[in-house]
Amino acid sequence: MANPKRPRSLKVIAGTERNDRDGAAPIVDLPVLSDVPPPPDWLPNAHARKEWDRLAPILTANKLLTEGGLSALGMLCALHGKIVQLYAAGESPTGHMLAQYRNLTNDFGLTPVAQGKVKPSGGKEEANQFKKNGRSPAGK
Repeated sequence: MANPKRPRSLKVIAGTERNDRDGAAPIVDLPVLSDVPPPPDWLPNAHARKEWDRLAPILTANKLLTEGGLSALGMLCALHGKIVQLYAAGESPTGHMLAQYRNLTNDFGLTPVAQGKVKPSGGKEEANQFKKNGRSPAGK
């Protein structure tokens, strides 16, 4: 039985990698933003705008921000701003707010665990230098 947890890189080297098992290609290919967008006018407070100004350049530089992801980034920043306001007022955010915040940060690859799961958009996958003429390295 195949080992599903075996890293893709080892499958490529061993010649057992199959395109039909690597996960489906994205259905929608949204263009990556090359310039850092300004924060939306609807962000609720200065903490939210500051978070946008911090995250948008990072995500843009890593080719993780698309036109379709702008509203999700805005929601992430707005939620961050609200959570900061609550903490500053001596109150605690709800568990639901914290869970939503964590989910949004994971969607953008902003936590250590999520960094390995999020792939930059628009980049081309490098060719396998070990694969020659459609054959595996062992010539199988």
